[in-house]
Amino acid sequence: MKLLFDHQLSPRLARRLDDLFPGSSHVWLHALDRSDDRDIWDFARQNGYALVTKDSDFRDLSVLRGFPPKVIWLRLGNCTTTQIEELIRSHHPIVEQFEADPQAGLLELG
Repeated sequence: MKLLFDHQLSPRLARRLDDLFPGSSHVWLHALDRSDDRDIWDFARQNGYALVTKDSDFRDLSVLRGFPPKVIWLRLGNCTTTQIEELIRSHHPIVEQFEADPQAGLLELG
């Protein structure tokens, strides 16, 4: 599963998690860091990414538009990049199950 990290998350996460999620990226690397959520949504869908976000707007888009892309919604308050990395790493098996489930479009981690 390729992950696309939203603007409020560190671009370093794509590199740090490349061992588990090769090909992952960040919206900043695609000049989408100031883009509308729908533009980011469309980019993720067209390029085979799952969106990783702390933004509830993407949860709402998931409910309204369905998937793809799948959305991983991080339900954390203020936290460090390391804490986010550890959360995703510790839930790697769950993320893999989420990817494989054709009926699932939204995964909440927190």
